[in-house]
Amino acid sequence: MASTSESKELSTRLLATCLIAGAVVVAGVTLLGAPDGLGLGILQWRRKKKKKPVRVYMDGCFDMMHYGHCNALRQARALGDRLVVGVVSDAEIIANKGPPVTPLHERMIMVNAVKWVDEVITDAPYAITEDFMKKLFDEYNIDYIIHGDDPCVLPDGTDAYALAKKAGRYKQIKRTEGVSSTDIVGRMLLCVRERSVSETKSHSSLQRQFSHGHSQKFEDGGSSGSGTRVSHFLPTSRRIVQFSNGKGPGPHAHIVYIDGAFDLFHAGHVEILRIARGLGDFLLVGIHNDQTVSAKRGAHRPIMNLHERSLSVLACRYVDEVIIGAPWEVSKDMVTTFNISLVVHGTVAENDDFLKEQDNPYAVPISLDIFKVLDSPLDITTTTIIKRILSNHEAYQKRNERKAESERNYYEGKTFVCGD
Repeated sequence: MASTSESKELSTRLLATCLIAGAVVVAGVTLLGAPDGLGLGILQWRRKKKKKPVRVYMDGCFDMMHYGHCNALRQARALGDRLVVGVVSDAEIIANKGPPVTPLHERMIMVNAVKWVDEVITDAPYAITEDFMKKLFDEYNIDYIIHGDDPCVLPDGTDAYALAKKAGRYKQIKRTEGVSSTDIVGRMLLCVRERSVSETKSHSSLQRQFSHGHSQKFEDGGSSGSGTRVSHFLPTSRRIVQFSNGKGPGPHAHIVYIDGAFDLFHAGHVEILRIARGLGDFLLVGIHNDQTVSAKRGAHRPIMNLHERSLSVLACRYVDEVIIGAPWEVSKDMVTTFNISLVVHGTVAENDDFLKEQDNPYAVPISLDIFKVLDSPLDITTTTIIKRILSNHEAYQKRNERKAESERNYYEGKTFVCGD
């Protein structure tokens, strides 16, 4: 066996080799004979030399955030280990596109709540300049800048991501077809226009058109003044799995249940879900089907169909599981089947007078003493979002027409002006 002095000398040579060559290159050398702490120190040094996490960056307006935005962020996160998201300021959006429907603080809440987002940069520029790109690389340690596979051309005709491409630090993802903020605004504008033309139209027909993004003019082969395209969103089990957590509640989990339409998923929804999740170990969210929402909210609702709404809720980091097409009433069988410990409802909701209804949907959980009303942090409902659109109808109409033209150009194989 080697003497203590020989062991120290061997350890010293090994450490010198590591420091000079930048790696342990002596195969088969043991650290057992190293002085106390030295062997452990070398092992820790080797761990630190492991490949650093890949940090990727994606930016956007994220106005009226929908499942298409979430899917883009999911794909971006898959290209790295940490996803940093830049949210464009209100001023930049107004200067380049027109007024945003949701202000910056609400958009920040929405982006922060997406389960694939690790960090958020507020007031990001609309176009990535050389200075901002340098800041991303030097201060935020960004390795790659991500964007969709649709060409993004600024109003002056230049490629918004030309600098990142030139630097060799650009990667792209597949654009999610079938939805955009423009399309959603168009659905709302179409809804109001069709209702004003004729209040005698079939309620079921209207609901079917709007919840699936269809305009009767499109169906007849005409064009829509709102510029919205027909949505042919077809949910697949694979997409639902991609958005799901894939984990059920533990055997002794305190399961909290909250239900609703969650139409035009907004910051108000996110905040009440955040509070609900804090009351237990597992948050189960019931999403009412289109027919139920239409019966309770009116023929022009929902704006987003059941599966679109489900994906938006599933993308929220506070949600563990959803019931797609949940019943309006919370039954005893439902409480038992899902082992629900607490049923909650916010103070701000489209239907806030449920306690006065003859058939109270929460009668069972109330009788079981497992029902609680939560103070909603934000006074925002789906109607709030719709009213914002209607109050500035002309501005959004023009914005949609400009965006719709750029989208038509994209689908015809031409360039595409930066959008959502």
